[in-house]
Amino acid sequence: MNQTLGQTLANLQSRGVDRLDAQMLLLHLLDRPGHQRGWLLAHDDALLSPTLATNLEALLQRRLAGEPLAYLTGHKEFFGLDLQVDTRVLVPRPDTETLVTWALELLAGQQRALDMGTGSGAIALALKASQPSLNVQASDLSAAALAVAQTNAQRLQLDVSFHQGAWFDALPPSEARFDCIVSNPPYIAERDPHLAALQFEPAPALSSGPDGLDDLRQIISQAPSHLTPGGWLLLEHGYDQAESVRGLLSAAGLMQVQSRRDLAGIERCSGGQFNPST
Repeated sequence: MNQTLGQTLANLQSRGVDRLDAQMLLLHLLDRPGHQRGWLLAHDDALLSPTLATNLEALLQRRLAGEPLAYLTGHKEFFGLDLQVDTRVLVPRPDTETLVTWALELLAGQQRALDMGTGSGAIALALKASQPSLNVQASDLSAAALAVAQTNAQRLQLDVSFHQGAWFDALPPSEARFDCIVSNPPYIAERDPHLAALQFEPAPALSSGPDGLDDLRQIISQAPSHLTPGGWLLLEHGYDQAESVRGLLSAAGLMQVQSRRDLAGIERCSGGQFNPST
């Protein structure tokens, strides 16, 4: 017997799926945008076809196994942008919007920004969408990730230049210095137990050495030679790494070193300013 949409949602929740996730899965199957949750309530007596019920069961099994909802639907909202995502890139997190907001504050009236380790392009595209006059460059070591970022840029009609390579080595000589460099690099320690919960996401984009700071050390040590006078380096890092990252920024000669807190009140981003006259 076919179930109604209302019965289907109740069934999903009874099997351990969060209500919002259940609504998003059902909207995805019905080829409706994620903001139409109200439509589901208005049509809760509509019947779900047997074919869609079979497809929903397959998605349900993947979700119950821990696969991120964004990989199941192929979409993730970030800073007001609808991004396409898949297993080639990390799922953008709301806490990373802290980094974007901070960068936009500093980039008001500035010209050039660089997003390293861009993944889906989330940070770079959010900067360009919010400040269209910016020259935004973005890089990633993974050609597969860059393909996702470029697809998002084209679909959103945002002019961002992409480069493949490891951190600053990805940049052509013509792209020398920036008013703000932002990065959400790998920062989880390679033996951290939290990695088990992230098994579906690309491992190279997650962990970075025994203490999780290998990539952060490399970026911070090289950043001063790629910043304009007065330019800023802003970095996302782990929940317990703020003090260590501030120390690295200070050791590299950056000034006004400080941290910003995420939505949960955790020091999630740290940065500093390049001032060659001091």
